[in-house]
Amino acid sequence: MDELIKAIDTITNDEIIRLVISNKKNKEIEYNKINFILKEKNKKQYYQIEKYTDKQVFHENIDKELINTKIIEHMKDDYKQLSAWSNDNTFDLKVSKKGKIFLGKKKSDNKKFANKSHNKEKNYILKEGTIIQPLIDLGVFTKEGKVVNSKYDKYKQINRFIEIIDDEIRKNNQEELTILDFGCGKSYLTFVLYYYFVEIKKINVKMIGLDLKPDVIKKCNDIAKRYNYENLKFELGDINGYKFTDKVDMVITLHACDTATDYALYNAIKWNTKMIFSVPCCQHEFNSQMKSDNLSLLTKYGIVQERVAALMTDAVRANLLEYLGYKTQLLEFIDISHSPKNILIRASKSGVTKEKREKALNEVNNLIKEFNLDPTLLKLLKNDNLI
Repeated sequence: MDELIKAIDTITNDEIIRLVISNKKNKEIEYNKINFILKEKNKKQYYQIEKYTDKQVFHENIDKELINTKIIEHMKDDYKQLSAWSNDNTFDLKVSKKGKIFLGKKKSDNKKFANKSHNKEKNYILKEGTIIQPLIDLGVFTKEGKVVNSKYDKYKQINRFIEIIDDEIRKNNQEELTILDFGCGKSYLTFVLYYYFVEIKKINVKMIGLDLKPDVIKKCNDIAKRYNYENLKFELGDINGYKFTDKVDMVITLHACDTATDYALYNAIKWNTKMIFSVPCCQHEFNSQMKSDNLSLLTKYGIVQERVAALMTDAVRANLLEYLGYKTQLLEFIDISHSPKNILIRASKSGVTKEKREKALNEVNNLIKEFNLDPTLLKLLKNDNLI
């Protein structure tokens, strides 16, 4: 025991930024492994302890000064291995069957490791350490609920999307929601959203995913059954012409290609949907139509025209939604370094003044006139006498 205490003292003489206790001595021991992570809040440092069972993770925060006591508490009878990292050194401690202590120490630069640990301190809605099966199957979480290092950017993107929806949900304070997800595909984001609504927000939700591929629909329905997501269903159907007779509270459309986004927005408007979340993709329509005498500089270079056309498309959609009584925002939901298709349209039905509505439509008409554009969404709305 004295030898173990001495070895632990040697390790903690350095400021440990991360420590893992593992290799339990028998199967009856409750936790498979125990992590210690150095954290900081309000300029005060502490250790967060993560204790892993087969299905859950338990958390405990301790004062920085108590690390030796806690390590000894777990190592003295239950575990045979400890790995620890400071900024400048890596330690490996092993306990033999006869109780002999072996301690290794080597120089290593772990500063990036420390920074990563602090970067993960953001209070995400989908919390690390929680068993969220869709994120595990997507490969973002390990089966213990830890973020896979190579998937950390994906984890942040999914949380960012959930945060954008959460902002709107908190304003509306609804207990029930009917949600249509157009073009759901094989992405697990639909399942993550269902988890968020039901498990985190405790909302009574009815959610329908729509896609054109029969094999995708079958697979998604099978997954929903496996997760016991009772009110999540997937149907075969086209965004253009999809019929739904009940009320719709929310429409989600992610990466619907080109004018498919327009048809999704058009349906959402016809249903008087309260909330719309749309991430457009592959916007070719304006790019093929753009012509301008006064602003020919924007059509002179192909890459400029392509990007300007995509931005114009989303600006027109946002303005048309505003004209029809939606408070509309264009938000960046992922870093542009990961994808240039990083704009999300968020619209909520609210009291938009007549002056704002008329200004929004005038701006659309001015742009159309200048660049000889013929937007699909505008045509659809005019054909239904909504404009």
